[in-house]
Amino acid sequence: MSKNIVVLFPGIGYHNDKPLMYYTKKIAKNADYEIVEVSYEFGELPTDLKKNQEKIQEAYEEAFKQVDEQLKNIDFKAYDRVVFVGKSIGTAVMARYNMTYELDVDMIIYTPIPETFNYVSNCEGLVFHGSADPFCDTDMCVQLCEELSLTYAVVPGANHSLETGDVALDIKNIGRVMETVEKLFL
Repeated sequence: MSKNIVVLFPGIGYHNDKPLMYYTKKIAKNADYEIVEVSYEFGELPTDLKKNQEKIQEAYEEAFKQVDEQLKNIDFKAYDRVVFVGKSIGTAVMARYNMTYELDVDMIIYTPIPETFNYVSNCEGLVFHGSADPFCDTDMCVQLCEELSLTYAVVPGANHSLETGDVALDIKNIGRVMETVEKLFL
């Protein structure tokens, strides 16, 4: 039996119990992966964080410190396969962690923030982005994914939670996303 691990890096307001992370975790569990969920503790954050780049950077730095502490006792090289799953700020934290420790991980990147692309390199994995995501410009995201040879999907009209406001369409979209994600775990 192979020894595989998945680490979930949530967003600030999009925790591991939200649909993208929740269903990814279920898929990983069904594929017999060990699951590690990181979390962050923040003080008071501005309500409109996307307009405050300085606060985003502070939150990112704090999240990285906390993740570094939470994962310090895991020997990732002891695993046959390591998958990092990130959402929003978690995508930048996981990419930086991977680069810092020179790990060989596959990544699932849900709604990256621009900082993510400072640390992500060509890897096996997937990038999902909503074309109406106010945190990350679609043209920039697509261009960087292509430059880095990352597999990506842009969900038309979707926001930073990959939602459009049309519940039926959102359910179909998350179903399509999870079908794609499941293939990565096989």
